[in-house]
Amino acid sequence: MRTFSIPTHYRSDLIGRLKAWRKVQDPRKKDLSPTLLDLGAVRFVFARHFGFCYGVENAIEISYQALEQNPDKRIYLLSQMIHNPEVNADLESRGLRFIQDTHGRMLMDWSELRSDDIVIIPAFGTTLETEARLKAIGIDPLRHNTTCPFVEKVWKRSAQLGAKDYTVVIHGKAAHEETRATFSHTAAGAPAVIVKDMDEARLLGRIISGEEPMGRFTEIFGERATPGFNPVNDLQRIGVVNQTTMLATETQAIADHLKQVMIHKYGDASTGDHFADTRDTLCYATNDNQDATHELLKAEADLALVVGGYNSSNTSHLVELLEHRFPTYFINGEKELVSATEIEHFNYPLQKLERTRQWLPAKRPVTIILTSGASCPDTLLDRVMLKVLSMVDGVKDPVDVVEGMK
Repeated sequence: MRTFSIPTHYRSDLIGRLKAWRKVQDPRKKDLSPTLLDLGAVRFVFARHFGFCYGVENAIEISYQALEQNPDKRIYLLSQMIHNPEVNADLESRGLRFIQDTHGRMLMDWSELRSDDIVIIPAFGTTLETEARLKAIGIDPLRHNTTCPFVEKVWKRSAQLGAKDYTVVIHGKAAHEETRATFSHTAAGAPAVIVKDMDEARLLGRIISGEEPMGRFTEIFGERATPGFNPVNDLQRIGVVNQTTMLATETQAIADHLKQVMIHKYGDASTGDHFADTRDTLCYATNDNQDATHELLKAEADLALVVGGYNSSNTSHLVELLEHRFPTYFINGEKELVSATEIEHFNYPLQKLERTRQWLPAKRPVTIILTSGASCPDTLLDRVMLKVLSMVDGVKDPVDVVEGMK
C-alpha cells in the first residue's frame, strides 16, 4: 500500500516507533494481539491497529498540497475534512474556510464562491446535488477530491446493485456526511433506504415478511427512503451496503438477517433473485481496527482511553466495544486529562461532555488501554501518554523503553 506525504506534526515519535517495531515483528499484520508498553508504575496496552487509515492520509495529503500549490487562491473545505478537531483547526489556521458544518448546514452563502476558488471535497465524499451546484459556479468538484477510495467502492457496488434492479439498504447514520453522499449516489440509479441499526433492520424484515403493515415503512423510513419508494415493489429484491465506519459485525448481522427474511419469504432456491451478497463493501481499516479492539477485550486492564473526535463514527464504535469490559473514557486529547483525580470525557449515547472523579486508580502498576480512531493523529496519543505519565510517580522514560524494544 502506498505511503503519503503528511505534515510532520502529525507524525509521532513514540507511537510511530512502536508501530514500526510491530511492523518488523509482524510484517503481514496477521497477529492482532495488542502491544504492551511496560513503563513500571504505568503499563499501556495498544491495539494492533489504530490511528490514521489510508483514506484519511490521502485526504490530508491532498488538502495540504492544495495549500502549498495555491498560495494566492481562496481555498474552502466543503465540510470537515475528517472528524478530528485538531486536524480541522490546523487547516482553518492556514486560511481555509468551511462551507458547511458536519450536518450539511450552510456556514456561508453559495453566492460567495467564485469560479477560480478551490473547494476541497472531504474524505466522506459529497452528494451529487452539491457536485452539480459547484459545477454551476464553475468549480470542478473532482480537482481536489479527497473522497476515500473505500467510500467510492460502496458507491460503485450500489450502482451495480441498481443496474440489476436491486433496492439498496444502506446501514448508516442518516445525518452523517458519508451516508448522505452514499444515499445521493445510490438514488441516482436505484431505490434506497437507510437503516441505522439491527432493531430497524428487524422492523424492515417484518415489513417485508408481512408481519407489519406496509404503512409502517413510510412512518418509520419515509424520510430516509428515495422519493416515490414503493415498499410493495421495491422490497422484493434487496442488497445491503454500509457507511464504512459502522460496526462491521453489525452490518454483517443486518445483511444475514435480511437474507434469512428473503429465504423465509421466497424459499432457499430463489435467494439470489431476492438478495444480493455485498460483503465486499466493508472497509478494511474499519475491520482491522475493530478486530484489533476485539483482541483488546481479552487483555487485563484497569481502564481504557479512546482518543478521537467526538463526532467520529468509527471512534465511537471502538468506545462502544471497550466499555462492555472496562471503564472507558472517550477524549479529544490530553487536555481532557484535567488531573490525576478528574477527567472530562464524552458520553456518546447522550451526546454530552461529563466529568468523572477518581478515574485513575491508585493501584500500581496501573494498566491502561490506549487507542484511537482512524481520523486521529498518533501525535495525540503521544501527548495523552505523556500527560498520564506526568501524573504518576516512579515511571520509566518511554523513549528509553521504546528504543530498547529490538
